[in-house]
Amino acid sequence: MVKRADRARDIVRGSGNVFADLGYADAEERQTKLRLAHALNTVIAERNLTQGAAAKQLDLNQPKVSALCNYKLDGFSVERLMTLLTALDRDVEIVIRKKPRSRAAARISVVAA
Repeated sequence: MVKRADRARDIVRGSGNVFADLGYADAEERQTKLRLAHALNTVIAERNLTQGAAAKQLDLNQPKVSALCNYKLDGFSVERLMTLLTALDRDVEIVIRKKPRSRAAARISVVAA
């Protein structure tokens, strides 16, 4: 029988970035792209757009919208995803500030309002 204390040692708290936890070298970029894609997909869903209608609004072909909707983001840069958000009437704001001393490394984050 496994004791409760033994099971607790197997649990590791994540960093907040699953890509970093999995050891990806480009973890920050992947996380940023994922959050931007999520914001895009939220707008598409809120507007009840079909992939075809979204493709027209975004000036993409339908297979690219399908990739976006399925979070297959290898063909998208962070800049392109931000441009797509502006095509859906969303402002994208980039804020640069000094990191707090309490954090070891600077980071990139995306916050959807």
